[in-house]
Amino acid sequence: METACYLVLTTFDNVDAAQRFAQQLIEKKLAACVNILPQVRSIYRWQDNIESSSEVQLQIKTNLRCLHSLQCYFKQHHPYDCPEFIALPIEQGASDYLKWLNDSLQ
Repeated sequence: METACYLVLTTFDNVDAAQRFAQQLIEKKLAACVNILPQVRSIYRWQDNIESSSEVQLQIKTNLRCLHSLQCYFKQHHPYDCPEFIALPIEQGASDYLKWLNDSLQ
């Protein structure tokens, strides 16, 4: 039976760290696919200062069964003190793709 699928967003400060993290997620079957967007501009408040940084965004495809383990992995292995972990439910998608996503995480 297929489980609900999610798109998880996060950022890194460089491409090499993002690629290593993405590779580990695939190897551990915490993600079926990770897209790496190499250059985004983030503007945010950190320790009462407004910051602007060039970052690398990861778009991580996973499912509900892996979501908690993925979040725990973030807490242990993401280099940021307070990493972005935003999980968006995939409400609509190609049935073949969503089946592949779930099958990849078995």
